[in-house]
Amino acid sequence: MPAARPITRAGDDAIGRAASTPSAAASAPPAPAGWCVRRPRHTVEVRVLIAPDSFTGTLSAGQAARAIAEGWTRSAPGDQLQLCPLSDGGPGFVDVLSASVPARQELVTVSGPLGEPVPAQILLTDAEDGVPTAYVESAQACGLHLVSPDRRDPGRTTTVGVADLLTGARAAGAVRIVVGLGGSGTNDGGAGLLAGLLRDAGADPPDRLVRGGEGLRGVEAAELSGLAGLREAWADVEIVLASDVDVALLGFHGASAGFAAQKGATPEQAQRLERALGDFAAAACDAARLPRSLAREAGAGAAGGLGFGLLLLGGGRVGGASAVLAAVGFRARVEAADLVVTGEGTFDWQSLRGKVVSAVAAVGLEVGVPVIVLAGQVLVGRREALSIGVESAYPVAEDPQQVAAALADPAGTLAARAQRIARTWSR
Repeated sequence: MPAARPITRAGDDAIGRAASTPSAAASAPPAPAGWCVRRPRHTVEVRVLIAPDSFTGTLSAGQAARAIAEGWTRSAPGDQLQLCPLSDGGPGFVDVLSASVPARQELVTVSGPLGEPVPAQILLTDAEDGVPTAYVESAQACGLHLVSPDRRDPGRTTTVGVADLLTGARAAGAVRIVVGLGGSGTNDGGAGLLAGLLRDAGADPPDRLVRGGEGLRGVEAAELSGLAGLREAWADVEIVLASDVDVALLGFHGASAGFAAQKGATPEQAQRLERALGDFAAAACDAARLPRSLAREAGAGAAGGLGFGLLLLGGGRVGGASAVLAAVGFRARVEAADLVVTGEGTFDWQSLRGKVVSAVAAVGLEVGVPVIVLAGQVLVGRREALSIGVESAYPVAEDPQQVAAALADPAGTLAARAQRIARTWSR
């Protein structure tokens, strides 16, 4: 593994202050195609890979990357900047991939979480192994952002539109479908997805499957008799669940107890949803002739249990961030860099478990290139940050007044923070 290359830097209010930092680019190989090179005379350049996740609720990953680049350039106009926005499978998954992966897009209309038609995209490409592959984003069919706050009710929102995405991808010739999971406004265990696929296959599933999670209370295996045949019908398609959430369907950290509240559920409703998903999981596994332990698989609770429905079809889970990094050739990009700048809205304990920041930091550790984080807020201590390979972490906002300013002008405040940090890390 190549060693990190040192550079002298001034002080700043970073969390971590390790000794190794990015190299001067004077002795480095030429930058790869796609790098944004600004080369004033007598300047020693640093090659900076800017690879953030979205800043949830304020900036997309692409917007965040551009804001960081803008601020960085103000302090270090001679540095070489490459922008590589990333995703962990949630909202923005397809947009991020379409910016970096040679592919064609198909625009489709699917059923939304409340049954209304919504636009979506299917990204089609040949993977490196030659397998025709489609990338779809479940949030485009069942995302929380599609439901206005006054209508949010995870007891009745449905994943039926995800069936439209899978069917469309298969019809377009894909034999591998990578489904980005995250940002859902649903809690139906994938019942809507399965009902939609059953209807597409000519079956007549009960209407309760598309009426949301609370409609699943008391469902029996006899009502789901077509699931065994549905699993067989999809056996020739490799289904990949790309999700940063590795929780089971049920339990204290499952879909209902862990995530229903942020989708609008009261504590009492979350308990009802837990019981309903328990009934559905048992009936679905029995009908598909699968062990009930499937509900305990990692990722079954992702996207309100949509992960469970995809596992029941024969899917397998990978980390969402890892899937995106592989698709965009991230390791090679890091190998060509002196410094990686990543970021997200809040750098907290969840960031340490398979999200974009931890996946980026892992590659940086392997390659020997330092990784720093810019985040709206930093809630992780120095030791925890260093444990995943993050050398320094910088918050945009540290007090309520700064938080308010960041929310009012997220791109401007992020750019201003990047401008100050560039003085530390660039020559």
